[in-house]
Amino acid sequence: MRSPLFLLVLLLAGCVTAPPKPIARPVQAERAGFALDGRIAVKYDGSRPSGGFHWRHDADSDDILMLAPLGVTVAHIRRDASGTELEASGKHYAAQDSSELMQQVLGWSLPLSGLPYWVMGLPMPGAMALVERDANGQISVLQQDGWDIRYTAYATPSADSLPMRMTLRREQLEIRLLIDEWKTN
Repeated sequence: MRSPLFLLVLLLAGCVTAPPKPIARPVQAERAGFALDGRIAVKYDGSRPSGGFHWRHDADSDDILMLAPLGVTVAHIRRDASGTELEASGKHYAAQDSSELMQQVLGWSLPLSGLPYWVMGLPMPGAMALVERDANGQISVLQQDGWDIRYTAYATPSADSLPMRMTLRREQLEIRLLIDEWKTN
């Protein structure tokens, strides 16, 4: 026979639900902060590094942790108004230009000027963009600032849904992002 306490705990456990994942862009997406957890695969110069990433973004800063497949930190990138700092292989680097710094240290760089918009499924304001939309009104292809961005999965079919999978290409660089979890402000 089961004890009443056991049955109460079992009943209460059934009532617990995970917090809902954001599936739609915030109303003021251009100014919204976010945090992402996901996976990244990069192709450049014959190299194909891949792993996980954690990215915390707000209007004034970025904090990106790049992880190897087994969770070891490969690089930690911090950007704010004073410049960019990057830690990799036990060394600390600093520069004003984040793209230049990542290129020098990692051999490739994330496009931090446009990427906060592109991961939200939006063109970067103030720059020319070619946009193709699918039948749901979601961006399927975005070409901007020399990048070709292809969106292959969204959280839902809704036009304001957040992207979950995308591929960015520019010259000989390809970056694939798979977003596992969104947190928006």
